[in-house]
Amino acid sequence: MFDIITIGSATRDVFVISKSFIALKSKKFPTGAGECIALGSKIDLDKLVFTTGGGATNAAATFGALGFHSATMTRIGDDSSGKDVIDDLSRFGVSTHNVRMIKDGQTGFSILLTMPDGERTVLVYRGVSSTFEAKDINWEGCKQTKWIYLTSLGGNIALSKKIIQHANKCGIKVAWNPGVGEIKHGMNEIKHLLPMVDVLNINTEEAKLLTGKRSIKTMFDELKTKGMIRLITDGTNGSYVWENGKIFHALTTGARAISRTGAGDAFGSGLVAGLIKKNNVKYALAVGTLNAESVIQSYGAKNGILKKWPSILAISKIKIVPI
Repeated sequence: MFDIITIGSATRDVFVISKSFIALKSKKFPTGAGECIALGSKIDLDKLVFTTGGGATNAAATFGALGFHSATMTRIGDDSSGKDVIDDLSRFGVSTHNVRMIKDGQTGFSILLTMPDGERTVLVYRGVSSTFEAKDINWEGCKQTKWIYLTSLGGNIALSKKIIQHANKCGIKVAWNPGVGEIKHGMNEIKHLLPMVDVLNINTEEAKLLTGKRSIKTMFDELKTKGMIRLITDGTNGSYVWENGKIFHALTTGARAISRTGAGDAFGSGLVAGLIKKNNVKYALAVGTLNAESVIQSYGAKNGILKKWPSILAISKIKIVPI
C-alpha cells in the first residue's frame, strides 16, 4: 500500500544561466517584456544545470524525501532523458514501477534561459507526456494507495475526470493541481468534480480564469466544498487556504529566489505532505511554504526539496493569519 501516488508529466530540464540575457520591455511580447540576446552572436554561459522536472515527478520527490511510500505514474521515452528521470526518482526513494516507457518516444524536455535575477524564459518540448491516455494509468495500482496527487495531463480533462471519479469510488483521497489546459475547459466542466477533490491547488491567475472572479474570497466562494481544502497560491504574496468557511493567509519569509521553477509543485506537495502527517491545515501551510522557499534558492525543481521535516522553530517563522 502506497501513502501517495502522483500522476502527470516528467521532463528533462536544463538551466542555462548567463549575464548576457537581458530583458527588453515591449508591447510586442504577451508578457510586456522579452528575454533577448544579440542575434548572430556567441553567448558565454555562466552556469549550466541539468535536472529533471514535471509536476508528477517534482511532487513525488517531496513525498519520497519526507519518508512517504510514494510512486509516480508518468510517461517517458526510451531515451537518455527518460533514464535520467528514472534515476532521479530513485534517488528520492520513489517507486518507478508505474512509469510507462514509450518505445521510440522522446521524453519531455525544457530549456530554461535564466537571468541572474532568476527571471527566465522556458522553451518546452512536451514529448510523450503530452499524450497521456487511460492505458497509461495502472487502475488496479490506484486502489493500492491512500492518496492520489494529480497534476496536469496536458489539458486532458476527460482523463482527469476518470481518475478523480475512480479514486472517489475506491475511497482514495485526491489532491488536484490542474494545469491551464484543464482549467480552460471552464467551471461547468470542473465544478461537479470538486466534491470529490480533497485538496484543490491552483494559483491566482488560474483561479481568476476558472471562476471569473477577482478577489480571494469570491474565488473561494466558487471553489469551496464542505469538508475539503482549497488552496490558492500567489507567488511572493504567499498563499491562501479555505477550510470549512475559514480562510487563512500564509506569508512568505522573503527568502531570496534564484529560480522560481518548481515552487508551485513544492508548495502543493509540501502542503499535502503536512496534511498527511498532522491533518492540520496551518501546519500544512507552513510545510508547503518552507518547501517552496527552499526550492527557489536552488536551480532545479528538486534540488532544494526538504530532506527532513521542518523544526518547530522553522514552522513558527511562517506567519499565518485569518482573513
